[in-house]
Amino acid sequence: MRPINLTNVSEFLLLGLSEESELQPLIYALFLFMYLITVFGNLLIILAVSSDSHLHTPMYFFLSNLSFVDICFTSTIIPKMLWNIQTQSLVITYEGCITQMYFFTLFVVLDDFLLTVMAYDWFVAICHPLRYTVIMNAWLCALLVLVSWIIGILDSFLQTLMVSRLSFCRVVIIPHYFCELKELVQVACSETLLNDTMLYFSAVLLGGSPLAGIVYSYSRIVSCIRGISSSQGKYKAFSTCASHLSVVSLFYCTCLGVYIYPANAHSSHSSATASVMYTVVTPMLNPFIYSLRNKDIKKALKAFFRTAAIKRIQLF
Repeated sequence: MRPINLTNVSEFLLLGLSEESELQPLIYALFLFMYLITVFGNLLIILAVSSDSHLHTPMYFFLSNLSFVDICFTSTIIPKMLWNIQTQSLVITYEGCITQMYFFTLFVVLDDFLLTVMAYDWFVAICHPLRYTVIMNAWLCALLVLVSWIIGILDSFLQTLMVSRLSFCRVVIIPHYFCELKELVQVACSETLLNDTMLYFSAVLLGGSPLAGIVYSYSRIVSCIRGISSSQGKYKAFSTCASHLSVVSLFYCTCLGVYIYPANAHSSHSSATASVMYTVVTPMLNPFIYSLRNKDIKKALKAFFRTAAIKRIQLF
């Protein structure tokens, strides 16, 4: 088949997680459930932080930003997937595919950097508690989030621009459930050496560097926790650290595994399955791991709903 320019391609075909028709209702129900849990859980965190002035601290500021990004992250992918299953269609338009790829890349980079910023915030809180308010001032917090957005926007724009210059064959089949950057590069018919180089470079730089920062932060945190005299306090701190590391490890191991390993090292099906871990599972787990077990968050939510109920009663 003769390759044609991408601008002449009107649509792509997304094969999804499985081509077996009997599995589609199960996949639909499972992903709808996870999507609703993700959106609802992260919205609760945003509501709690925004409604309670006691939670206007660096830690909860970063948490609310992570929750917003996770909602956007999953909303970029899951609704289109559910729509395709519901309508029994594999089609996504060229514009829709490029747009989905752009925002997916943006939000995955933001997730990456926000997890790193949160690890640094916790490191300062545990290891330098007396200097915490001085170090983590409002200006620095806003700057860290702003820099994360700038890096994410620049990377996603550059990756999208490079993909838009590729040529594709007449029938473009993507063995995935969304327009994932690496899969889109792999199905191109033109030379992709520059794209592959840029993809691996970005994965190492924007994935490896934050991961190194997280590992350093948590190693210092563990060292500080070992110095706690109270066994109960030490157990609580280690438990929190372990739960945070489990989610971070799940996100980074699957995300870096998908992007760093060569295409012939794993099948498209295993790549799509691994992508579920960092695109759906970790955004769903983040509210439970980071906040909804937190007493301050629970207290703020109770106060919010109590106030909302009182105002509703007063209206009647």
